[in-house]
Amino acid sequence: MNKRAPRTSRSLSLVPELKFPKEVNTYCPKCGHHTAHSVTVYKAGKARTMAWGSRRQERRKHGYGGQKFPELKRTAKTTKKSLVRLKCRTCNYTLMRLGIRLRKLEVGA
Repeated sequence: MNKRAPRTSRSLSLVPELKFPKEVNTYCPKCGHHTAHSVTVYKAGKARTMAWGSRRQERRKHGYGGQKFPELKRTAKTTKKSLVRLKCRTCNYTLMRLGIRLRKLEVGA
């Protein structure tokens, strides 16, 4: 019989805080070879309230019957995958790279 250790919930203290360098040498698809890239953490801009999708969602929420789909009360994940923006120093080409799941990403450590 195979005995396994009991499953325990993963606490927030186990999620690492990553320190990322300001500059990374990586492949640039525009240049065609490895070049130095400056690193920044991508942050999404403010959502437009008058955009078609948000207007549609507001319309679905209102009226008799209320919410069309059940509203999410709590999220399944405790952290998000951070998106890293890499900008080529030679040609200024920007590429995004999806990072690992962590609580905080610190650039320029």
